[in-house]
Amino acid sequence: MPARHVGFIGQPDRTGEEMSGFENIKAGLSAERIFTVEEKLTVSYLKIPVLGIPMMIGLMEIVCKDMVQPLLPPGYTTVGYEVHIKHKAAAPIGAQLKVWGKVLEAEGRKLLFEVRVTEGEKIIGEGLHRRTIVPVPE
Repeated sequence: MPARHVGFIGQPDRTGEEMSGFENIKAGLSAERIFTVEEKLTVSYLKIPVLGIPMMIGLMEIVCKDMVQPLLPPGYTTVGYEVHIKHKAAAPIGAQLKVWGKVLEAEGRKLLFEVRVTEGEKIIGEGLHRRTIVPVPE
């Protein structure tokens, strides 16, 4: 089976033309989802189980990925490669969380998001998250 060539913005494809298709992702794009803290999202070593930092970051990544996925051409997705997150407050089992993300920068295949998790007016966590656009292996 011949290798599949997939170029990125700024890289020529086989015909020498520049790849495009990522221009629909622009700064200002935002999305949010509501999640309920379940036991599987908590740290188990505490007497009162609360949302764990890795799980909170995972929810932030889900919102960012799902926000831009419909805007990508077929055969592409995004992967996270950097997070700068502050966990500011506990969220117990049953808490209703709003997980929000906003594109701050979209430069070629590199994306920078502002992310935040809140329970009502209380900020549970916030920070920055970077993702890059990659081809999906066949």
